[in-house]
Amino acid sequence: MGTLIISATAILVVLGFSNHVLWLAAIALLFLYVRYGRAGDGTSAASAPGSAPAPPQGGASGGRPDSTYRAYRARRDRQARWERRYRRERPLEVRRQERKK
Repeated sequence: MGTLIISATAILVVLGFSNHVLWLAAIALLFLYVRYGRAGDGTSAASAPGSAPAPPQGGASGGRPDSTYRAYRARRDRQARWERRYRRERPLEVRRQERKK
C-alpha cells in the first residue's frame, strides 16, 4: 500500500509542474496516508499527550484487533466507562434513543 501511495504522489508531483492543483492533491494524499493509512504504527493524534480522549468507536483503535488480552480488557473497560458517563450526562438523549428501538 505504501509503495502505491508513494508512486501516486510522485506521479502527481511530476504532473504538477504544469498544474499546481496536482501539487495540492499530492500533499493531501500524503497527509491522508500518514494520518490514516499506516496500520503498523500504533500512534495517532487522538492518543497523543495533551489531546482530549475520543470516545471509543467499537473495535480496537484504527480497526485493528487487540494484540493482547490485557489490551482488550483495557479497551473494553474504557468503552464501558464512556458509555456509563454518556448515560449519566445525557439522560434525555438516552431515553430518546431507547424509544427508537
